[in-house]
Order: sequence, then C-alpha cells, then structure tokens
Amino acid sequence: MLFEFLTDYLSIIIFVFIALALSIGFIAINYAASPKNPDPEKLSAYECGFSPFSDSRIKFDVRFYLVAILFIIFDLEIAFLFPWAVSLGNIGLLGFYSMMAFLFILTVGFIYEWKKGALEWE
Repeated sequence: MLFEFLTDYLSIIIFVFIALALSIGFIAINYAASPKNPDPEKLSAYECGFSPFSDSRIKFDVRFYLVAILFIIFDLEIAFLFPWAVSLGNIGLLGFYSMMAFLFILTVGFIYEWKKGALEWE
C-alpha cells in the first residue's frame, strides 16, 4: 500500500522537496550576501528625511476603515461579477436572480454608508 502511494504521488513529493530546498537556499544566499553594517539612518524609525513629529500610535478616524471596507466590498463584487458574466448563459435564471440579490444587498449597504456620511470628508 505504501509503495502504491509513493508511485502515485512521487512527482508531487519530489516537487515539494525541490520547492523547499530552493526556498531555504534562496533565504540562505540572501542572508549570506546581505550587508551586515547598516547605516544609522537606515535603522531609524522613519526614512522620509525628517524626524517624526509625534507618537506613531495616533488614533485614525474611523472613516479610513469604512473606505477600506467599501473597497474590499466592491473588489469582491467585481471578483464575483466577471465569472458570473462569463457563465451567464449556462447558469440560467437561478444564477441571474441570485446575483441580482447579491448586488441588491451590496447596493443597500452602499446607500446606508452614503446616507450616514461615511464618504464625506471635513
């Protein structure tokens, strides 16, 4: 039984070992070839050319997170719309109405955030 398993999956096992060896080899080469004496400015907290103004742990406005969530929502919407549009002829009315329900839910969420003023900046 073990021999049959190895004959069936030998190419995959070899591929995994080669991938692991290459990954470890690249990391070792990078570590060996990298410079070991970094510049003091390189070790500083900021590399933008000037010292930081204040603490880096300031609170962000919640609108940044709302815009990020909106981006993720519409990114997922596009990711679902492309395969749906390609296979629209094969999925029939059930696929069409399920996507319309999905788009309706996303539209309701977008209108809710718009009415709450999450997209307006001061």
